[in-house]
Amino acid sequence: MTAIDMEIDAFLADSAESVQGKIYALGIGWNTVFAPQFPATHPRVALGVTVHVPYTATNAPHALTVSLVDEDGTKQMLGRAPSSTGEPRPVFDLTANFNVGRPPMLPEGDEQIVAMAMVIDQMSFSRPEMLAWVFEVDGVELKRLPMRVAQLAQQPGMLR
Repeated sequence: MTAIDMEIDAFLADSAESVQGKIYALGIGWNTVFAPQFPATHPRVALGVTVHVPYTATNAPHALTVSLVDEDGTKQMLGRAPSSTGEPRPVFDLTANFNVGRPPMLPEGDEQIVAMAMVIDQMSFSRPEMLAWVFEVDGVELKRLPMRVAQLAQQPGMLR
């Protein structure tokens, strides 16, 4: 069984964490980041992700990769991480490895669900545009989650 037989559900949130196989999230149900001017920094973007693993794909290692692409398919920088040289390196992908078992009480043929949360703090956006979160398992794209970055119209009395 390959990754192509898996399914992914995902959502955007203001904050999320995964604890004991469940996702706890705040501020879900949105798909647009608003900013009064650009470049802009958004305090936090969280992703809640569930991977539906078929029975025949359990007891095997798998890799989830999440990236953010523009309409041309160009990966966007998600942030910076420390490197061995001490200079921060750009991060374009979030990765998670998983290997879900097959408990003895699992009926033959039933899927397993792997719940994950991914959080990006201080995410930068250079301009208003349409983006998409791309979810791949073992190198196979399984889902795209759209996210728009939009300029907030200036309102009278609004501070810049």
